Amino acid sequence: MAQLIAVNASPRTGWNTATLVWEAARGAESRGAAVEVFDLYRLEPFTGCISCFACKQPEREGRCACQDGLTPLLDAIRQADGLILGTPNYLGEATAGFRALYERLIFQSLTYRQEQMCCNPRPIPVLLIVTSNAPATSYTDSQPNGQMLRRYRTMLSSYVGPTETFVCGNTLQVADYSRYRWTLFDPQAKQARHEAIFPQEKGQVFRLGAQLASLAR
Repeated sequence: MAQLIAVNASPRTGWNTATLVWEAARGAESRGAAVEVFDLYRLEPFTGCISCFACKQPEREGRCACQDGLTPLLDAIRQADGLILGTPNYLGEATAGFRALYERLIFQSLTYRQEQMCCNPRPIPVLLIVTSNAPATSYTDSQPNGQMLRRYRTMLSSYVGPTETFVCGNTLQVADYSRYRWTLFDPQAKQARHEAIFPQEKGQVFRLGAQLASLAR
């Protein structure tokens, strides 16, 4: 049985990112995989890479030495057969929590050796889900959001394993827009899109999760 790890790197539970991560996990489970889901912001306190370089020493190569709330998650990923990651796009970037995990996950496998840049002995398939207030059409390779996504896909593919991406754009941000003085959005259009399109996107990530589980076998 394939063992997968799924990570909700949004500070919110029950909203867009978390929902899509759970749907992808359900898709993987439909193919017989066992999935453990982590809410990143519910873990014990953690930090990004502290640049101690312990993971570059021969006796610890490829293993982050920093001990904090990310340690159990990094250990679980190291043993997993596949990985689902989900993050919102905040100000043109992944969340700070995602960045911390990303730094620790990638840097531990970077060797700085020209002949072998990556020391990860077990590449695993990855599904990266990004949710965004901006429309999905803003994620083309020529646009900043697309360049951000391509950068993450390239690095994850190089140091963790082959990475598939999915973007959910123009998301519903809150249940009641009337509580805020936001004039940039059309709340009715946001709600209508959420009711009509978001269920389809849930179906899409369900299928991507199932595909991930098949690749992880």
